Amino acid sequence: MLLIECNNIKKYYGDRLILDVEDLKIYDGDRIGIVGVNGVGKTTLINLLSQRLDPDEGFIRLHGIYSYVSQLDSPEGMDIDGEMASKFNIPNRWNEDMSGGEKTRFKLAEAFIENNPILFADEPTSNLDMEGIELIGERLQEFKGALLLISHDRSLLDILCNKILEIEHETIKIYTGNYSDYYEQKRIEMERKEFEYSQYSKEKKRIKAMINDTRQKEQGIKRPPKRMGNSEARLHKMGGQRAKANLNRAIKNMEKRLDRLEVKEKPIEQDIIKLDIQDANRLYSKIVIEGKNVNKSFKDKLIFKNAEFNIFNGSKTALIGPNGCGKTTLIKMIMNRDIGINIAKGAKIGYFSQDMNILDDRLTIIENVMNTSVYDETFARILLARLLFKRESVYKEVGLLSGGERVKVSFAKLILQDNNLLVLDEPNNYLDIKSLEVVEETLEDYEGTLLFISHDRQFVNKIANQIMTIENYKIKIFNGGYEEYIDRKKKIKNKNEHEEEIFILENRLSEIIGRLSMVLKDEEKEILDIEYHSILQSLRELREI
Repeated sequence: MLLIECNNIKKYYGDRLILDVEDLKIYDGDRIGIVGVNGVGKTTLINLLSQRLDPDEGFIRLHGIYSYVSQLDSPEGMDIDGEMASKFNIPNRWNEDMSGGEKTRFKLAEAFIENNPILFADEPTSNLDMEGIELIGERLQEFKGALLLISHDRSLLDILCNKILEIEHETIKIYTGNYSDYYEQKRIEMERKEFEYSQYSKEKKRIKAMINDTRQKEQGIKRPPKRMGNSEARLHKMGGQRAKANLNRAIKNMEKRLDRLEVKEKPIEQDIIKLDIQDANRLYSKIVIEGKNVNKSFKDKLIFKNAEFNIFNGSKTALIGPNGCGKTTLIKMIMNRDIGINIAKGAKIGYFSQDMNILDDRLTIIENVMNTSVYDETFARILLARLLFKRESVYKEVGLLSGGERVKVSFAKLILQDNNLLVLDEPNNYLDIKSLEVVEETLEDYEGTLLFISHDRQFVNKIANQIMTIENYKIKIFNGGYEEYIDRKKKIKNKNEHEEEIFILENRLSEIIGRLSMVLKDEEKEILDIEYHSILQSLRELREI
């Protein structure tokens, strides 16, 4: 069933064209992830499609009632029923003291109660920890209507979407499949463009060479010698003119072929970013950060009690866990070198905090970065261009930047400094997917030691080779990547559930044996005997696993 249709949509902000949508149709069952760089017009698009915003040109028809969930809007009501509150793990009454994640889940729960055929969700996982993101993902999988989702969480887009709508250069393009499918299709597109450009360049070069050769032949046709007789010279001249005319005709035909060649634009090649740590700045200590008898509490809330941990040289450690468990507290304790924290001699720490206080708002992007860079400006510009600050945009004052742009400049400034240890507190917040992938790629190749906090599962999975968690006031480290860590957790959970099931069955078996030793009616004894043998069989099977 057709739910939304639009034709020849144009939307301007002042003189700037933001969106130019020739044709778009959305049907029941479409689960569309909307992607594109920050500021490209993703929120503008869903505001147009939901008729919360009017287009400057074209028409939009909305066939059905919708729900709209965003970080900025307040909920329509103040209460939800207890069952829905339980499903979303939130209070059943709205209050301003709720966390950002709870407020988002409340608005989603309200949308589920409305049960409208269309749901617009603008970054519903912002401010959520990994557990919250997984919960939102599970709930949205249960939603049966059409979903239009703006998100920078690639794992979420993989789980939920059957189409990806990309906004680029004011236009849209729809790809079938989830985010991973879209990414693969984009890779194939790029390879095809490179091949087509290569073929175009070769053919253009070949035709130009043929034209030049033919011109040289034309110029090489000699005039008749002076000693030649008039009639003989006339014949020679006529032959030369015919040959010249033929060659000239051939040149014109080749020039037409050249003009008719379909022009293929050269694909933009991404410069490689390789961050080399100078030998003089390398750390040689085996342990870079050591924690012994680490204790911390805020009033009555205990965070750490006699906690211990080691961060090893060259490791890339992701500190993960639910909001409020103490992740940022631990990072600040490390930076402040609190009691129990030891940092290796020679460690030069680059620290990314959520307040991004390393930037000077009065300076331009390039001035901020180059103030502390140990790399030359050409290299700095390569990194900034990969982060979508190209050409003249590097001269923009930092005070005028959006939150996402400030994150990118902070990261660029930090990564180009003379550091051998990076401590990053949620460096992927507010980043569009393209910028996030550049940050990932840069940190994957980083040769120093890295400790970072992130709630982005794919980001953690790509970069980390160690997982750090805070559990029961202790700090635990798992040696391995995120997928291995999750597999280990599932095995432990399954083992615990398995042991609990055995324990319950053994207790029931003891109870039955006790009852069978009593004087019972034959019918009751027969029922207990059947259950006894059934439990024995179940225990045999469980113990063999």
